Amino acid sequence: MNTGSNKSGEAVVTVDGVTVDESESREERALGSRAPEFVKARRALHFSWQVGVFVVGLAVVAAGAAMLVLPGPGWVVIFGGMAIWATEFVWAQLVLRWTKRKVTEAAQRALDPKVRRRNIILTSVGVVIVAALAAVYLWKFGLVMPWKIEDQ
Repeated sequence: MNTGSNKSGEAVVTVDGVTVDESESREERALGSRAPEFVKARRALHFSWQVGVFVVGLAVVAAGAAMLVLPGPGWVVIFGGMAIWATEFVWAQLVLRWTKRKVTEAAQRALDPKVRRRNIILTSVGVVIVAALAAVYLWKFGLVMPWKIEDQ
């Protein structure tokens, strides 16, 4: 039974009565190479295309990994490199789909009022514990400067 609309941009009503945008009801983009057809038609050219995409993606992922310990948006750059790989490799497309699904699920869980309340409580308890430990340390050892001000 076809419950969808034939016109572009109209909503589709599913069997459950839930309205879904037509673009969301379509299957996700097909897996596989997104190289131009003239590149796919020649085996040697397609292989060299894949090597080039892999090398560029590897350079971007390596730069992102370096940015994890250096200043810079490390994870954003790593996922940018994965997106470069996903233009040519199915495994990278699957990793990006899985990551997108997990990030969406985590965002939905974070918006849950019970989870937000729990996170606020845990953060407050953590701050109180750190403040208490700092107070005990300062009470026991005092604030000692690493240099001698009197000698200067």
